Amino acid sequence: MNRLEVDLAATSSRNRISNVRSSEWILGSFLAYAAVMAAVMPLHRAVRATTITLNLSLLAGYVALITLETIRPRKALDIARDWLPLLLTLLAYREMGWFAQPHVTHTLEARWVVWDHVVLRGGAKAVIEWLGPFIPSILEIAYLLVYALGPFSVAMLYVYGRRERVNQFLFLFLLAVLTCYAQFPFWPSEPPRVVFPADDLPAYATVFRGWNLWLLGKGGIHTSVFPSGHVTAAFSAAAGMCLYLPEHEWVGRFLMVTAILVAVATVYGRYHYLVDAAAGLFMAGLAVLITRYSARTLWTN
Repeated sequence: MNRLEVDLAATSSRNRISNVRSSEWILGSFLAYAAVMAAVMPLHRAVRATTITLNLSLLAGYVALITLETIRPRKALDIARDWLPLLLTLLAYREMGWFAQPHVTHTLEARWVVWDHVVLRGGAKAVIEWLGPFIPSILEIAYLLVYALGPFSVAMLYVYGRRERVNQFLFLFLLAVLTCYAQFPFWPSEPPRVVFPADDLPAYATVFRGWNLWLLGKGGIHTSVFPSGHVTAAFSAAAGMCLYLPEHEWVGRFLMVTAILVAVATVYGRYHYLVDAAAGLFMAGLAVLITRYSARTLWTN
């Protein structure tokens, strides 16, 4: 290979790297992290092989996608990169479920539930149920909406002509959510409705609660409930819209109210412990701080 070919190859490589979005670095880091965790954790051979193969294939696919767009820019490819990370967060959640390890002592849960008793039995449950099933239904609906908050936020950036801010939003959102998921293997735990099935359950089994329980039964994982992914996702989406769509305040306000309802729903519905919700809020806040601190250098892509 002559000097010109070497220079062209180096330039091409730099162009590909410079075209990687900051949000994609977060996603790629998580995929690599999960692959490493699969290699070192005591997992079934098939789970280990599936995780490593899948994640390395996704990383290679992203390299191919970015290379293709670098060589032959296409709007369709650019738009796909806006939405693909949201789809892959679902895979990230499922992969953490594959890492679940047997745990029967419930030491963490026994410590955490004490705070739930203080809050719920101290009056919070009575206040929520004061108007019958009305407020519990609202809380369950908010909990159900969490799955749509990321796509809704990106859609709002499109609707209001601020698509250039999608990467900024996704960086914050993915940083919060994937950092939350990455911790699951280190905090083995089950939700309070499973460990303490007779304690503080909602008085009203609304249809919306039935839907949530059905979804969790079909797609839930048994690795950890700490931190709460629902609370992390809700507050990071709300913060992202407040930061990157301030011209339309109703979006951020709507999402912030929804996030508060989600946090309450996680504890009242016994989907999470109070400490899970608090940790989820902390993860979202930490992601906001990191994003704001790094803003000067991150938004060149």
